[in-house]
Amino acid sequence: KGLLSILRKLKSAPDQEVRILLLGLDNAGKTTLLKQLASEDISHITPTQGFNIKSVQSQGFKLNVWDIGGQRKIRPYWRNYFENTDILIYVIDSADRKRFEETGQELAELLEEEKLSCVPVLIFANKQDLLTAAPASEIAEGLNLHTIRDRVWQIQSCSALTGEGVQDGMNWVCKNVNAKKK
Repeated sequence: KGLLSILRKLKSAPDQEVRILLLGLDNAGKTTLLKQLASEDISHITPTQGFNIKSVQSQGFKLNVWDIGGQRKIRPYWRNYFENTDILIYVIDSADRKRFEETGQELAELLEEEKLSCVPVLIFANKQDLLTAAPASEIAEGLNLHTIRDRVWQIQSCSALTGEGVQDGMNWVCKNVNAKKK
């Protein structure tokens, strides 16, 4: 059982394509996260103008990740990418407490979007490597995540810089894409 049956399942099913939308305020760490997932160099990252897209293989899935810039002037365009989203990953800079209200508001608006209804959401509480970072539990409480009832959600502490917690989050993504695809 175990690994062999998993491998057999993967062989019988070609890579499922999964469309992941990666959103969050500017400077939350979305591009660093994306590069970390793709095992790319993260030493030189500039703010995203427009969007990046990468395909990452993970657990028999081909994850097509859309990383859309988070600057205020770009956010109205986010909705152009909602169609056919399988998973929403929302990244929060855990150390930027001054913007918790703003990021919470953006997330709340995303959760009300019709095209994203019932889409599982993973919230990465990023930058946990910084001493000033708020713990994921505090962020979850501040954003009233416990009131989300129409979808599965998860908050995951991580550091896109060190990679810590990123794989745990992606494991959750793969598990929930599986549940959604069945």
